[in-house]
Amino acid sequence: MSALALSVLLSLVSAVAYAAAAIVQERVAAAAPDRPYAPMRHAGWWGAVLLNGLGAVLHVVALAYGPLSLVQPLGALTIVFALPMAALLVRRRAGTTAWRGAVMATAGLAGLLALTGGADRDSLSGPARTILAAVTFTGVAALFLTARRVRERAVRGVVLAAGAGVAFGMASVFTKTVAADWSWSASLRGLPTLLVIAALAASGLLLSQASYRGAGLAAPLATVTVVNPVAAAAVGITLFGEHFRYGVAGRVLALGCGAVAAGGLILLTTERPGTTAPARPEPLPLSGVPEQRTGAADALQVSGCAAQPGQNVTPPALR
Repeated sequence: MSALALSVLLSLVSAVAYAAAAIVQERVAAAAPDRPYAPMRHAGWWGAVLLNGLGAVLHVVALAYGPLSLVQPLGALTIVFALPMAALLVRRRAGTTAWRGAVMATAGLAGLLALTGGADRDSLSGPARTILAAVTFTGVAALFLTARRVRERAVRGVVLAAGAGVAFGMASVFTKTVAADWSWSASLRGLPTLLVIAALAASGLLLSQASYRGAGLAAPLATVTVVNPVAAAAVGITLFGEHFRYGVAGRVLALGCGAVAAGGLILLTTERPGTTAPARPEPLPLSGVPEQRTGAADALQVSGCAAQPGQNVTPPALR
């Protein structure tokens, strides 16, 4: 198997692992609504943590064997895999609107990543890392506080998922910086950056878990899937010297792809979460029996007995 084929295979398995983790997180959010961020007592949450970790490891290994321009678009398949997997595993069927939004968001993201060119440098200086970390944590905190003020569950889930996507995307940026500068002799100098990566990864996990509470699966997952690489690409363009291919035409196409991805997210926010089981039909009242009978005397009257004060009455069926 060639290195390129291995990279594609690892990317696909990574997307499946992320999709499975998202499905588990959504189910845990529905089962433990009182613990929206870290339901540590729920075994399924730890399973989701392991699946997310597996997806991250496979993604990093795929980047070692294949180009970034190929591996990153394949990561957008997470949302495409998640919808049929949810329908198959937990009977959570997505509507036509959710499918259309997922396809639009994935297509727009793939177009953006395909138009992104190479970078002039692979690392950041110490002051640049400090400023980027401060701006990132401020932005994530602002999204978190905004989400707490939003009453609509679907919109709140999207805002929290956007915060998770920013955290995950910036964690990837710092990971790239550490990988470019890593050496065993200077490992202690990279310790602050490693702590930032850990804090961002933990924040992204907690925010993504909370985003599924009452918002379904499609909209939060699509938001994380799109915001993550878009945030990383924005930093790449501004700090790493990345650019769009094909000059002015490439910039125009990038704006169009961004509009398509944004339209897909809007469609996903309009899709309401479905139910996992059909609703129970209301029981039909018996013929000739009034629907509301609350007292003991009413029940005896239905059986043909009238209760008198101080009289011991026995229903006819028990005489």
